[in-house]
Amino acid sequence: MQNGRQIDMSAQVERVKRKARPWKSIIALVLAIASAVISYQARNDSPPIFSKTDHTTNQFIAAGLAVAFLVFGSIATYSLAGKVRELLQPKMGTAHAAVAGYAILIIGAFTTLVITLELFAVPVGQLVLGGALTTVFVGIAAQQALGNVFAGLVLLFARPFRVGDAIRLQAGALGGALDGIVTDIGITYVRFDTDGSVMSIPNSQVLNAVVGPIPPPEEDVEAEVAPDGKSGTPGGPEHSQPRPGGPA
Repeated sequence: MQNGRQIDMSAQVERVKRKARPWKSIIALVLAIASAVISYQARNDSPPIFSKTDHTTNQFIAAGLAVAFLVFGSIATYSLAGKVRELLQPKMGTAHAAVAGYAILIIGAFTTLVITLELFAVPVGQLVLGGALTTVFVGIAAQQALGNVFAGLVLLFARPFRVGDAIRLQAGALGGALDGIVTDIGITYVRFDTDGSVMSIPNSQVLNAVVGPIPPPEEDVEAEVAPDGKSGTPGGPEHSQPRPGGPA
């Protein structure tokens, strides 16, 4: 009984968290916007509030509100990404919902970082130029990992197969033909169940492989083509074989 009550309490707590998550995102977003606006006004000594206070005090207020914007913006981005993933999962599946959640998380994090730097009066243009050069070098170094990510996006949107499909992958990189059931389609790997052994195959190799259904076993094919009768004729046992002609 006690274990059952603990399970019920855990389920109720989880339901309350799910209901409260949208309000958490909205409140954090409103606080982030308010912090950014007030921080900008304080840094520029904007009237009517900050024109009457000392410039140094305004700079401290602007820095503190910029940090507050970073915190609230991060909370809003993380909560919104989780809520979108939760809403899209029943309709689009786990893989597509995860991609949408990651996209919102990346865009929100980048936007929050850029606005925070602007609030701190950091020259974003120079950082963007340096970041572009850094991105080129990082992209060259992580070419294989990025190739798996883009291949995963192609697999998710092209849908040559779905989770639960029994398929055959055939490619030289895989060592020939590989039969199994797709258990998960992730950003970098496809999880493949082959006779109880789960394998993680890079998306780039799956994208370059020939994909098709698993053909029936050869025994079944021979059984369909084999004759019906014991005599070996297509007519079956009820038809007797014709006797060879000869002298009466």
